[in-house]
Amino acid sequence: MTTEIVPKNTDAVKNALTAAPDMVVSKSLKALLGSTSIKARFEEMLKTKAAGFMSSVLSAVAANKALQTCDPMTVIQAAAIAAALDLPINGSLGMAHIVPYKGAAAFQLGWKGYVQLAMRSGQYRTINLFEAHEGQVKSHNPFTGQMEFDLTAPANGPVVGYGLYFSLINGYEKYFYMTVAEVTAHAKKFSMSFGNENGQWKKNFPAMALKTVAKMGLSKYGILSIEMQTAVVRDQSVSTSDDAPIVYPDGKDAIIEGEAVTEPAA
Repeated sequence: MTTEIVPKNTDAVKNALTAAPDMVVSKSLKALLGSTSIKARFEEMLKTKAAGFMSSVLSAVAANKALQTCDPMTVIQAAAIAAALDLPINGSLGMAHIVPYKGAAAFQLGWKGYVQLAMRSGQYRTINLFEAHEGQVKSHNPFTGQMEFDLTAPANGPVVGYGLYFSLINGYEKYFYMTVAEVTAHAKKFSMSFGNENGQWKKNFPAMALKTVAKMGLSKYGILSIEMQTAVVRDQSVSTSDDAPIVYPDGKDAIIEGEAVTEPAA
């Protein structure tokens, strides 16, 4: 006779899922999250935080009609990546998001998520992302990365660039800076959703620009923990299971269902 192993926090998870918002087209998602195997998976990663996390996933889907039409397994897999990184799915926190792409849900890391993962490594003394306004950048040496600033210049002029600065506990420090034109050119080259009126590049260019410099700067010059390596690889990816191929639907070379994909607001 087979005995089913019930996770310790089953009651807490059950109560959280019961209290979560009802969704007409995503009842299958709610049922999947309520299954013993998936609950056990999230509890293994998050322990006592699993109930609240799973409830937040349902709330995020309930608030986004495009997510409600996505394959439920891609939603669960995107949530599982966030859970494995111990990052909350909460738009106001800006660390991790589940974003719809043409019927599939992708895990997307915010710039605050990159900062959080970097600081967790214990190797960073300080890390900061910034907007540079007109007149504030005195010089930028693209060969050495060194920068000089005029902090007396007003911070209410046009934004001319976005940058990352970090210093490690071993004394190493680095600036990584991109002008607005460089960020725009990068987005046009690598993001299919750049020109979409409902995409985040249109709706929230500063946050996407800061994420770009965080991801590129840290992946090139920072210390990459296992968590950070996972985040870089899985950022903006779609999959249905741990063993399924990783797809990047927002990449220029990625096509889903034979059509170009778009990125509704997260």
